[in-house]
Amino acid sequence: MTPLWIKNPLGIFTANNLDAGGGLVVSDSGTIMELVPSGGQPTIPCSVFDASAHVVLPGLINTHHHFYQTLTRAWGPVANAPLFPWLQNLYPVWARLTPRSLELAVQVALAELLLSGCTTAADHHYLFPDGMEDAIDIEVAAVRSMGMRATLTRGSMTLGEDDGGLPPRTTVQSPEAILADSERLIRQYHETGDGAVVQIALAPCSPFSVTKEIMAESAAMAERFDVRLHTHLAETIDEEDFCKSMFGLRTVDYLESVGWLGSRTWLGHGIHFNDEEIARLGAAGTAVAHCPTSNMRLASGTARVLELEAAGVPVGLGVDGSASNDASNMILEARQALYLQRLRYGASVPVERALGWATRGSAAVLGRSDIGQLAPGLQADLALFKPDELRFSGSHDPVAALLLCGADRADRVMVGGAWRVVDGAIPGLDVAGLIAEHSAAARKLVAG
Repeated sequence: MTPLWIKNPLGIFTANNLDAGGGLVVSDSGTIMELVPSGGQPTIPCSVFDASAHVVLPGLINTHHHFYQTLTRAWGPVANAPLFPWLQNLYPVWARLTPRSLELAVQVALAELLLSGCTTAADHHYLFPDGMEDAIDIEVAAVRSMGMRATLTRGSMTLGEDDGGLPPRTTVQSPEAILADSERLIRQYHETGDGAVVQIALAPCSPFSVTKEIMAESAAMAERFDVRLHTHLAETIDEEDFCKSMFGLRTVDYLESVGWLGSRTWLGHGIHFNDEEIARLGAAGTAVAHCPTSNMRLASGTARVLELEAAGVPVGLGVDGSASNDASNMILEARQALYLQRLRYGASVPVERALGWATRGSAAVLGRSDIGQLAPGLQADLALFKPDELRFSGSHDPVAALLLCGADRADRVMVGGAWRVVDGAIPGLDVAGLIAEHSAAARKLVAG
């Protein structure tokens, strides 16, 4: 195979200051060989993909999701509920998950992400009722089948409602079972180094669903195996009140008390921090996955993203669960992030900054330096959008138009040099069949 020149794009965002106006060259090993400056030519012979009708971005990176929740989108009983009642109504439904329903849910989430230009996704799976012991194995198989990259987190819940937590007893596990399975998954699936396809992280669910002991033990295991840590934190005022009542600590104090305040950790949401806590998170290098749509849907609040970044906190984007979004679309999430942060900080927040959160920022959140921007030596993970629909007519800046005019679907997506979306479709995927089977599983799960 000869290298491929993605030639003369209509627009390109590299997530850095490098000139790639003439496109980029992808090696046959799936990495970026060179960036071609405006008006330039590759330095080696290449085959050509004419990108003159496309806007090229680094593959978008989703830092927080719950794939299984595609089965409970727009469910009436929680359509108008804030986080705690939303969870309490959904936990019994989610407890009925089966291996097949999870497999379908993951396939739907990954397909939707991929079609939106997402090439790497982090999933937080914390439900392991009886019969679901192999949940993460199911996710690994689906990720590999779809040809994407993923950080799959082995979540956990140990604090049931009879012990003062939120989840029902049927959804919690013993610390011994959690730690044994966590070690198994790390040893079996975790990949290191550039180009990793599957990585494993440890992810006790939230302060209101796990004990301090499993938090501390997970941190010790992550240190031993050099994997990352993930949890929900500071999502709502209710959670803050719970931490003060249950542990006598605010959320960041709680995080520090269990050995989590460090650069190995990334937090889902991270909304309700005061100035001193933001400074401590930045000094520690602890990262935040900003989930604007979910935070708006549940009226949880608005993360102080610009202040977090100014303090040194890596910030990326997450679509969060598809029962609180209720979608898995990364390019729309970048648009939502732009508008929500403009609402807080003003209209001068640039389009490029929001795209940066979805790419380079998200890569940093997941601890990866091989993806998230376009530069020689990095992985050839690309999202190509074709701004030729009615919504784009009359637009002038093709990169800005992706967010300002509401792009929602990529025309082409490449992962590691291989095309995974072609002409707006995933080759070989029976979308109609998947929708039919997934919808039937969703109805069955809710019906009980």
